[in-house]
Amino acid sequence: MLLHVDTRDPLAVAKQVEADYDLMFGSTDRLFVPQAFGWAVDCFTGQLRDYLAIDAQYHDFEHTLQGTLCFSSLLRGRFQIGVQPVLSRGGFELGLLAILLHDTGYLKRRNDPDGTGAKYTLTHVARSCDFAAEFLPSKGYTPNQIHSAQNMIRCTGVDVDLKSIQFLSEEERIIGYALGTADLLGQMAAPDYVEKLPVLYQEFVEAARYTGQSSKLLAGFSSAEDLIRKTPGFWEKYVRTKIERDFQGLFRFLADPLPDGPNSYLRCVEANIERLRRMAAR
Repeated sequence: MLLHVDTRDPLAVAKQVEADYDLMFGSTDRLFVPQAFGWAVDCFTGQLRDYLAIDAQYHDFEHTLQGTLCFSSLLRGRFQIGVQPVLSRGGFELGLLAILLHDTGYLKRRNDPDGTGAKYTLTHVARSCDFAAEFLPSKGYTPNQIHSAQNMIRCTGVDVDLKSIQFLSEEERIIGYALGTADLLGQMAAPDYVEKLPVLYQEFVEAARYTGQSSKLLAGFSSAEDLIRKTPGFWEKYVRTKIERDFQGLFRFLADPLPDGPNSYLRCVEANIERLRRMAAR
């Protein structure tokens, strides 16, 4: 999926997600996936009354689409293997909404012209949960459904204590872990991940300047080049542990063919990490 779906194009990603959705749940609802993507496009392109278009340069709309594609592919693989419990259509739909909204915390309100949304790096997960609580009631979602979506979004926090999330069901927990997995792998497997790391560092710099918390945001990184040098360690010591242990190895459902074929996401991440190692050795 990663190699032929253009994650710069919401329609291309939506088409693949719709195919996954139809495979898992049948073609009884032809409207949900296009509708959900339409809502996300509105959110990120400044079509909402109170919000500007996304202006964060790393956490842009493509970043969201990368995670969304990975999320849908992962849950499709899980379905095809026949793992229990089988996820419900409603659970998948909430998960899709959650990943489409998981970085709305980078959006600025129209009365907030200063800087970019990157200044909200430290608080973007909580802001995304707040955005979901503001946005989803108008689309007919109940308080319990919104709480579920928020719990899923919380799984994307870098420092989140997963034990602190009071999941309402086992299904919600599984989908939240799939969302957290996809958020990490979707971005790190991207063809331009290495080139965008300096942009990520600049987001950290802006957030540190805005919050005055330089020590927390920039700890261990003296420059963009230093971030590049240390990213292989981030993969080995943090991400691999996160996706294998904390998120219970759900990334394995991205294998093609299932269950033991090559995993294109892991292969692309590891290729990126090898590029970074070679750059650091120069």
